[in-house]
Amino acid sequence: MRDSHDVLVIGGGHNGLVCAAYLAAAGLDVAVLERRAVVGGAAVTEEFHPGFRNSTASYTVSLLDPKVIAELRLARHGLRVVERPFANFLPLPDGSAFRLGEGHTAASLQASSPRDIERLAGYGAMLDRVVAVLRELMQRTPPNLGDRMALADWLASLDAARRLRHLDLRGRRDLLDLFTKSAGELLDHWFESTPLKAALGWDSVVGNFASPYTPGSAYVLLHHVFGQTNGKPGVWGHAIGGMGAITQAIAAECAARGVQVHSGQAVEQVLVEGGRATGVVLAGGRELRAATVVSNLNPKLLYTRLVAPAHLDEDTVQRIGRYRCGSGTFRMNVALSELPDFTAAPGTRLQPHHQSGILVGPSLQYFENAYFDAKSRAHNPGWARAPIVELVISSTLDDTLAPPGQHVASLFCQHVNPELPADEGGWDAHRDTVARLMIDTVDAVAPNFARSVLGYRALSPLDLEREFGLVGGDIFHGALGLDQMFSARPLLGQGNYRGALPGLYLCGAGSHPGGGVTGLPGRNAAREILRDLRRRPRPD
Repeated sequence: MRDSHDVLVIGGGHNGLVCAAYLAAAGLDVAVLERRAVVGGAAVTEEFHPGFRNSTASYTVSLLDPKVIAELRLARHGLRVVERPFANFLPLPDGSAFRLGEGHTAASLQASSPRDIERLAGYGAMLDRVVAVLRELMQRTPPNLGDRMALADWLASLDAARRLRHLDLRGRRDLLDLFTKSAGELLDHWFESTPLKAALGWDSVVGNFASPYTPGSAYVLLHHVFGQTNGKPGVWGHAIGGMGAITQAIAAECAARGVQVHSGQAVEQVLVEGGRATGVVLAGGRELRAATVVSNLNPKLLYTRLVAPAHLDEDTVQRIGRYRCGSGTFRMNVALSELPDFTAAPGTRLQPHHQSGILVGPSLQYFENAYFDAKSRAHNPGWARAPIVELVISSTLDDTLAPPGQHVASLFCQHVNPELPADEGGWDAHRDTVARLMIDTVDAVAPNFARSVLGYRALSPLDLEREFGLVGGDIFHGALGLDQMFSARPLLGQGNYRGALPGLYLCGAGSHPGGGVTGLPGRNAAREILRDLRRRPRPD
């Protein structure tokens, strides 16, 4: 590794790799520094039990932007994404099941809520109108609403306004609802079916430590419907080989473009000289120099651990201290001897529902109870006694992940309190207790589940922070609240990917448009860096 480069990227997660690839395409000498032994950040595939591999943290794909896929030639580097046969399967308390997805939703609603079949078309059209405009804004740089707005920022403001004008008055009202109201209020207006609202409302609590009736949760729902799989909007899929297949494909394109990617290289400090970022200090004391330093870290980590407070103004120090992180997520990978035998859909032979997102959580009220139970700490140090679990059995779509006849499952669980009291041992003392609760929660609807478990790896919010830098287990690198979005992500004055110091840039999910495996923060940041350096080609 050389001691100087044009650009140093801190963090080899997917956005850091995406940013590096675009910068290298413009002829810059770029190095990526990753603390872990493998690049990919939270989008990696690892063995967690002998013979069983799975996506360790991020576990399903839809939000990855088509431009990133095409421009970085990810298919040429081996990326292949397959679709689920339908979206969601919900086992219900009465022993029946609800299925969400084309060709299934109407059949599930026919007996109980035929009115909702007609309402679904209107709801989908409403989302499509808003998403069409916001999808464009996700690919744009927000105007920098700091104390000094340059001409480019005024033009960006006009561009944003022009795109929003594509919405008629009704569409603008819908947009306001989606940004400010709760998902529960929105869904209660549209539908009467309890399981339908649960299936749709799940997206509002994914990675969001909140009730579905918390104002602003409608946007979290909206954030999860921007995506597509193989050109089909709103469809979720599985990357063959797990989520690591995405980041390994990006890393391969980085290598093809001459990026130097270094794993096992922890950055301990951003060097600042003359008020400008000039490089980094690695663990062990080695200094690397660069005219441009790009951070793919959670902004809270960057500004509280890597940049000395003396180099920041007092307001930035105070506000980044209040930057909200914490997603209430408990993540598990489980090795199984056989498929779950659901009471609502018996059998351990592969059926389409095994290949869907299986949601244990029958209602919005159930979701709300889980949140308040975890937040209150009234019955334990901080987890829901009846948690929400989404089960995705990856090996039903990808037989490379488990031995023949056996399976791996991802369990994405809400709600747990991001922080447990230190005087009660914190998360290290309670991880396995909560892991067993999650297994028992699935076992209640699939009574063979617990006995089929061969092994598991559980990641508490604290583990997610230690392993991947997800502060408070926050999968979005910061809550998706109105005060932490667009030009205000992470703070006003830094919404255009330019950090608190000259020469320092932000390219991670803590910048616009936020979390999820999209690649867009990395792509957008590269465009702004290349604009400042007067380099081409730039992503449009």
